[in-house]
Amino acid sequence: MNLADWAILLARILVPLGVLMTVVPLLSWVERRGAGLIQDRPGPNRVGPFGLLQPAADALKFLFKEDLIPNTPDKVLYVAAPAVALFSALTTFAVIPYGAALPVNGREIPLIGADISIGILYVFALTSLSVYGIVLAGWASDNKFSLMGGIRSGAQIISYELAMTTAAAGVILSTASFRLTDVVASQAAAPWFGFLPRWNVIPQFIGFLVFFISGFAETNRVPFDLPETEQELIAGYHTEYASMKFAMFFMAEYINMTVASALTVTLYFGGWTLPGFHPHGFLGGLLSMLIFAAKTAFFVWVFVWVRWTLPRFRYDQLMRLGWKALLPLALVNLLWVAGLIAMKVI
Repeated sequence: MNLADWAILLARILVPLGVLMTVVPLLSWVERRGAGLIQDRPGPNRVGPFGLLQPAADALKFLFKEDLIPNTPDKVLYVAAPAVALFSALTTFAVIPYGAALPVNGREIPLIGADISIGILYVFALTSLSVYGIVLAGWASDNKFSLMGGIRSGAQIISYELAMTTAAAGVILSTASFRLTDVVASQAAAPWFGFLPRWNVIPQFIGFLVFFISGFAETNRVPFDLPETEQELIAGYHTEYASMKFAMFFMAEYINMTVASALTVTLYFGGWTLPGFHPHGFLGGLLSMLIFAAKTAFFVWVFVWVRWTLPRFRYDQLMRLGWKALLPLALVNLLWVAGLIAMKVI
């Protein structure tokens, strides 16, 4: 590889990483303004126009706030826990295609960090690591409320990952590939009946519902935020965290929310494709990125909307929903897809 190849490779990795890190403070503003809109209150509106500088003020607060470490018997794990959570969140996006190829100086630059043949397996492997950060935080904090939050998170993520991966297995079966670029390409084929987009959400609507609901549980978002419920556990696994360590958990949650939305778009809503849209040249590549960003932004807003609309479940309701409702529905979806393939419908 020459210098230009290395530069392109670094750009493919660092540009999406930079976008994710930029999106986090923006999402905190969107969430707080969205909460104000839904619950009829103003939200941040003092620091800058429409409160737009509030995320910058929050970042400065995190940087200069005193970093207290409790008298825990395991300070190494205590410090490592937020780093594990953030690492898992940041590395997941690497295999998600966020646009068509971008021609630059005669080169076709694929808009994906790493187009590997086991893309979906890579995503699920790294999202599984996120639970270690939460469980380690609960254990190393030497706090019974934190420990309870960590245990809840472990049980919750294991339960809902099973339903989520089974739902995604329907997409793998219909695409006959683990590569996420193949998943997108299969949904860019000729429309059904001449007008219906060949998106996986149409034949696999049940699988989409299971996958998206499981995404809320995977990201510990309301109505599945049992690991940090304030009324029961103060703040759960991050009760003993402050300053930038708390900010790392905060960032990991928003990045996971964005990745879950992007993965939903990729698996079920055609990724960066649109019916009748055939990107050509540099402008086509830019438009494909904008299409992908718009679809992802819609599902991110759904995450915000649901948080400030629905109450959280009780813990027994949470586990019952995962094991007795979502997992059976995911299995039904898998059998349905297998039947459609056997009948050569898809």
